[in-house]
Amino acid sequence: MTHVAHIGSGDLARLIGDRGARMPWDGHASHGVLVVDLDEGGRPGDLHRMAGPPAGFPAVVVGASRVTAWRPPWCDTVVDPEREDLELVARAVGEHPLASMALVELLRCSEGMSVDAGLLAESATYGALQAGSEFRRWREGRPRRPVPDTPDPVLVERCDDVLHLRLHRPERRNALDAAMRDALAEQLDLAVLDRTIERVVIEAAGPDFCSGGDLDEFGTFEDASQAHLVRLERSLGRKLHRLADRTTVRLHGACIGSGIELAAFAGTVDAAPDVTIGLPEVSMGLIPGAGGTVSVTRRIGRHRTCWLALTGRRVDAMTALEWGLVDTVGPTDAG
Repeated sequence: MTHVAHIGSGDLARLIGDRGARMPWDGHASHGVLVVDLDEGGRPGDLHRMAGPPAGFPAVVVGASRVTAWRPPWCDTVVDPEREDLELVARAVGEHPLASMALVELLRCSEGMSVDAGLLAESATYGALQAGSEFRRWREGRPRRPVPDTPDPVLVERCDDVLHLRLHRPERRNALDAAMRDALAEQLDLAVLDRTIERVVIEAAGPDFCSGGDLDEFGTFEDASQAHLVRLERSLGRKLHRLADRTTVRLHGACIGSGIELAAFAGTVDAAPDVTIGLPEVSMGLIPGAGGTVSVTRRIGRHRTCWLALTGRRVDAMTALEWGLVDTVGPTDAG
């Protein structure tokens, strides 16, 4: 059961300012959801000056508003109370409290970090969760299947000064596995070193750009610390960030998890009209682990990133364009 408390902004200010204050639920509950009505009256100046929750604050703070675009720093996300978003957030916190709280804590503290520092913090948090009970429960409920070998997981073509990279595991909806990651890393390293490559264009074969990480590879590293180091050493996000001003990613179909997290590092993201975008990792007891707490947040802010991750909702191409998660919507050559 998730503890959800509707409180006023003054009560929230007291809870944030007094580390000894008791949360508005019984002492047996370690985490919950605090909901503040952003449409209520009050003193906007005071609300604007209110600090964000301190480290270890044991609640997800949700602003509820039907009309406002205001996303105050003391909120983790903002929802429309007339939709079921609040129920979805409460369900996420109830079913995956460790992942949910790790997500909001990371998003609170990583604002303003460099890309390298943000990727380090994300990987450390992801690794801790991957070694935890919530991910283990998800993994045990989903038996692994053998991951088929793909001879050429990334197709490469050089046309004058343009390097074209095409994800090529259409039978797996271009799920990102270690072989695809390593093939992409090799080509991105080449582009960093070879300044005659003036543009890098990344697209994908099949009906979807990328369905996220290959779920049958999740958790295959026995040593969480080793997995953390591998994520840092072979980070596609870091490589894409270095190439951002030369990189265009063309999205189509489903762009889930790492499919959008990596794309968001690019300087230009073009989306086909059929694009759908989501961050489902919390439902697995994890957080985005391909750089999404850095890349997606830099494009749309931590409040919307948190909303995507906690509600589990998917957004369409036009919403992504409105938010700034993609730069154009229109026909692409991918598919």
